[in-house]
Amino acid sequence: MYRLITSVIVSSMLLIAASASAQDRISGVQTSLYDVPPRWLVDMPTAGTVPRAHYTVGFRFYPNGGALARTNIGLSHRLTLGISYGAEDIISNREPNWNPKIEFNVKFRIIDEIEVFPAVTVGFCSQGLGAWNSDLDRYAFKSRGFYAVVSRSFYFYDWTSGWHAGINYSMENDIDDETDANLFGGFDATFKYNFALMIEYDAALNDNKSKLPDGTPNEFAGHGRGYLNSSIKWLVTENFELEFLMKDLLVNRPEADTFTRAVRLTYIERF
Repeated sequence: MYRLITSVIVSSMLLIAASASAQDRISGVQTSLYDVPPRWLVDMPTAGTVPRAHYTVGFRFYPNGGALARTNIGLSHRLTLGISYGAEDIISNREPNWNPKIEFNVKFRIIDEIEVFPAVTVGFCSQGLGAWNSDLDRYAFKSRGFYAVVSRSFYFYDWTSGWHAGINYSMENDIDDETDANLFGGFDATFKYNFALMIEYDAALNDNKSKLPDGTPNEFAGHGRGYLNSSIKWLVTENFELEFLMKDLLVNRPEADTFTRAVRLTYIERF
């Protein structure tokens, strides 16, 4: 049943995107990463969406030989749909520890940004990050789940920046009796259209209990410091960007000795 639902969703995405692409080819519309505001900071979403009839393909490489592939399609200027899949030990000499299933992302911008009001977007993302724990049925960094986020942009000569804040409720909450809604916020700044700095803070209110409901230690819960993340992004060309991620700068993960390093690649193109 899950495979059938997955096939239907993916097929629908491709058909709708192809239809939108045909109309945009007639009008000659073309978009590059220089013109597209960030859709994510490090891990947290922004109010940005993939432009209509465009798609992005991204790869994230993280510790323990992990790799995550993700693609998103702009079905309209407001609606983005995406899928992702990955595993640990992809880059290693061990058997890959595959994620249990393909995960989904949907984002809809309900209010566009205007002069005195921020953009407002709601969405759902089932893709967590890091190792998958089959016993707790969760990722090391929980999926965002249902969320709402606001974004406001600012411009100064060749510099652009944006402030972002949101709230989310992860579908992985009930597994370890963490049922709190969560808050997050962040900032991005792009310099000379080529380099960007991203900073975000995830309060992790839904991931700070040291014990499970049965009283046993929760080896996946954070120390209660939240997650401070940052990244440096280089727009190599108008279609391709390279990003160095620095996650968990407060070393909130119990198994970590220092912050997490990762690399992300993103490519955008029109259908």
